[in-house]
Amino acid sequence: MTHQNGQHSQYGQDGQDGQDGQDGRHRLHGRHGLFVYGTLRFPEILEILLGRVPGLAPASARGWRVRALPGVVYPGMIADPDGVADGILISGLTDAEHRLLDAFEGDPYGTAVLSLEGGAGLARAYVWRGITEPRDWDPDHFAEHELAAFAEDCRAWRRAYTGN
Repeated sequence: MTHQNGQHSQYGQDGQDGQDGQDGRHRLHGRHGLFVYGTLRFPEILEILLGRVPGLAPASARGWRVRALPGVVYPGMIADPDGVADGILISGLTDAEHRLLDAFEGDPYGTAVLSLEGGAGLARAYVWRGITEPRDWDPDHFAEHELAAFAEDCRAWRRAYTGN
């Protein structure tokens, strides 16, 4: 698992750095929900990481594709003019929860603000900046074959993150 407690660049919809220069908090945290398309779409993972399951609603983003990544069970979302990324819109995250999820995602994810389908508005999302497999990620396969082990990895990551 390459999710780690690391810093990464965060980009707004214009591709510009979205960091607040004083404390590094992302200016968009409180403004938009978080669109998730991979492991964070599973309530079990959110419960482990956040200690709760915030508001969740189905969502999709046109112009993006969720790809499998080499050697890992989690995906990355990349721009694709013909693609549609299906996922979940998370609402009601606190700034501390946004920071925790930013740390969990780590490098080489950046962030972007996306327009969601069906009038769902704008949402922040983690976008992949590395190489991908030539196939889409399959959330059903992940749920059936990899979710349990990934959840254990998340428990260990959370303990290390909080020092408990």
